[in-house]
Amino acid sequence: MPSALTRLLAAFASLALFLSPMAAMAGDLRYVVDKAASRVDAKVAFLGIASKTASFPDMSGTFNLSFADLEALDMVVDIDARTLTTGDSQAKTLKGKSFFDVAHYPTVRFVGQRIKMTGDKTADVEGRITARGVTRPIKLAVTFSVPPYSTGGTQPISIVGTGVIDRRQFGMTAYPFIIGSMVHVTIRARMVPN
Repeated sequence: MPSALTRLLAAFASLALFLSPMAAMAGDLRYVVDKAASRVDAKVAFLGIASKTASFPDMSGTFNLSFADLEALDMVVDIDARTLTTGDSQAKTLKGKSFFDVAHYPTVRFVGQRIKMTGDKTADVEGRITARGVTRPIKLAVTFSVPPYSTGGTQPISIVGTGVIDRRQFGMTAYPFIIGSMVHVTIRARMVPN
């Protein structure tokens, strides 16, 4: 009799393990940005022979996927432009009116709207980026630390997203012969279950 009871309990345990990912799949996968382990870098050509990188260490946001629509994405990342650093004296210039104008526009926002998986851990993300009050489309190539739909929303996921924007489209037209127009953006974020 004890062995029959043991077998019954084991069967229930196996059923619970089988059903738990199914329950997670019934809804969305919801994550929030781990601010302590996330940042954005923006790299631009400098004098045509070198490059400069500005880092934004303060960001927050959400990342939600849907099992009902595998291309649906609800992603919002807010970047505090006032925290911009460059490692040299250029940070003040980049925060000024000719560039990010952080006194009037302290936040840069990325909104991801659609996701198309290109591999187990890679995807293209289509969305919009807003800086200096101007919104433009952007496409990011994203790499996940694990296949994003495989976790059931129960473990952290790290992502690296890269894309290119033209700074002139956001009114940042200063120093055209010194600073390149095309900005290579890299979002590095650790997402934790919400």
